[in-house]
Amino acid sequence: MLIDIHGQHAHQSLLRADAQRAILDGHAGLAPAASELAGAWKEWQRLARARAEFETNAAARTAERESVAFQVDELKKLAPKPGEWDAVSAEQSRLAHAASLIGGAQAAVDALAESETAASGAISAAVSRLRGLVDYDAALAEPLGLLEGAAAQIDEAVHALRHYADRVDLDPPRLAEAERRVEALHAAARRFRTRPEALAELTERLEARLAELAVAANLDEIERQEAAARARYDERAGRLTAQRSSAAAKLGREVTAAMKELAMAGGRFAAVLRPLEGGSAHGNESVEFLVAANPGQEPRPLAKVASGGELSRISLAIQVITSKAAAVPTMIFDEVDSGIGGAVAEIVGRKLGVLGRERQVLCVTHLAQVAAQADHQWSVSKAAVNGRVRSRVDVLGDEARVEELARMLGGTRITPTTRKHAAEMLALRAR
Repeated sequence: MLIDIHGQHAHQSLLRADAQRAILDGHAGLAPAASELAGAWKEWQRLARARAEFETNAAARTAERESVAFQVDELKKLAPKPGEWDAVSAEQSRLAHAASLIGGAQAAVDALAESETAASGAISAAVSRLRGLVDYDAALAEPLGLLEGAAAQIDEAVHALRHYADRVDLDPPRLAEAERRVEALHAAARRFRTRPEALAELTERLEARLAELAVAANLDEIERQEAAARARYDERAGRLTAQRSSAAAKLGREVTAAMKELAMAGGRFAAVLRPLEGGSAHGNESVEFLVAANPGQEPRPLAKVASGGELSRISLAIQVITSKAAAVPTMIFDEVDSGIGGAVAEIVGRKLGVLGRERQVLCVTHLAQVAAQADHQWSVSKAAVNGRVRSRVDVLGDEARVEELARMLGGTRITPTTRKHAAEMLALRAR
């Protein structure tokens, strides 16, 4: 990541348990381990649901398995093959009409070549007569050529028809066998409510489903897989708990030190791990941030800290500490100093200034004490120009910066005193 943005309401998200856990894991570099743990939890829960479903629906699954097994057995006896329907139905049609096919082919041969009035004889006679006349008139050459071609084509057709008639057999046993096969495929298709040509594919699907049901029916195997997944989760969850415990102690010390620098002397911060019975996708514990804003107070949940100013400073302390670990080169703080002022605001500004030595820090603020601590200051304003609202950003030089700080200190009426105060703030910052 290149930019980390901390909004003025960032402390509100800090009140959520999931945000607190994410901050701890991110600060300690445990996000990858937490992600792996979530995957282990998901797999364990999936197998636990499968086992529970098996126990609940055992009767229904047994009934389905028996039904599918019966269907597979019936189809295996039939043994339909891919493409068989088209082949056997074509063969049955050919065998059923063999007599007609042979008779038709022979009749065509008779008409073309073997009868007294055969076409081939008539065409041959016409060709012979025209050949004797073409020498007297060349115009007969074209029709003569057409008749000679027709004669050749008739000869080829007669040869093909004789060959066809020789190949077509009257085979009543084979016809009966083909008809039985067509009827068997038809009957199976009706029984299984599918098309005859789809029976082979249906067989494959039912065999695959039967294999699935056979695996699902193995309760011992499901329980073994569930136990193994639970063991993987427990091992990773235990390791993550130990890492979080160490990281929580470190984060507590670091944020407590930062609170003291933000004028909360005696304040304490702690990241506490609360055990979760049965675990969760995020581990065997929840993470809760506890804080004591003043000496002698017992740490309480961050959500119960009453003072908005205190909550803003605690939020800033957490953000500064955790952002250091993230090593993000640019940080943007959008009015995270809301609810504070005076000396505390100056301390907040100094804290941001120290952080600015390590990386680029941009801070949106209305507090002169915070702005005076910056290396550079910009003024952002809005104005209506030709009926449209436009935003303007001005980079302030030394004099303009004094003027802007004086405005932030004194409001609309700037006096020599406020200007002097602003100049002193910048001088102190420089020293």
